[in-house]
Amino acid sequence: MPSLRALRSAGHELLLVITQPDRPAHRGMKMTSPPVKVAAQELGLAVFQPERIRDPEAIDRLRSLQPDFLVVVAYGQIIPRSVLDIPKLGPINVHASLLPRWRGASPVARAILAGDAETGVTIMKMDEQLDHGPILAVRATPIGEGEDAQALTARLANMGAELLVETLEHFDELRVMGQDHKVATVAPKLTKEEGDLDWAIGAQEIDRRVRALQPWPGATLPTARGRVKVLKGHLEGDRYVPDLVQLPGKKPAPARQVLGDA
Repeated sequence: MPSLRALRSAGHELLLVITQPDRPAHRGMKMTSPPVKVAAQELGLAVFQPERIRDPEAIDRLRSLQPDFLVVVAYGQIIPRSVLDIPKLGPINVHASLLPRWRGASPVARAILAGDAETGVTIMKMDEQLDHGPILAVRATPIGEGEDAQALTARLANMGAELLVETLEHFDELRVMGQDHKVATVAPKLTKEEGDLDWAIGAQEIDRRVRALQPWPGATLPTARGRVKVLKGHLEGDRYVPDLVQLPGKKPAPARQVLGDA
């Protein structure tokens, strides 16, 4: 959404906004629009929600627009060559890591899990391989000592939007850099099992995982009250101290109130 709004604010003509179909969500499983669709409608923009971007109908519609650029931000589907070839000046991707480090679905969480001191955003020209194309622009930022994935993702989304606008403004002057594929690392999707923690893994590892796995899958630790989801905590020397926790079916609450000395 930050990239969408930034492009509009910068005066670009947005021919079409493509996002995922409406899906059942929340407890009542009510059909819910993706946030990007809501934002696009607020801006008065046309929205297209194909089930698969590689469907012939989707490709025909994109081709009919004859766009200069295709801008992809966290879309969630592999873009086929038949779509990548449509824009006159190229398909551009905003990725939340310092490529070639952390290619893939979960770059923000993986950077925190690995204990990286910094991360950033990369604007790249897309090819058919995953986060593999040449780099147009990059901007780094330190990872805050207590910063979790949710806060870092929001910060990187705004950084990426700003860098995207700058990249398009200076597109003709850019020096394109190929990635060093030999040092590439992959950021696979998170799994629910990664959030099942044990005190024996150590305070530093617990801290990284609690921060990295917000909001999903979340991290749980064993206590006298059973496994408890830990939302926030801090390090005290070689100890990890939960600050905010959540029991199953309950609202988040201060750890001292819920667990006492457990």
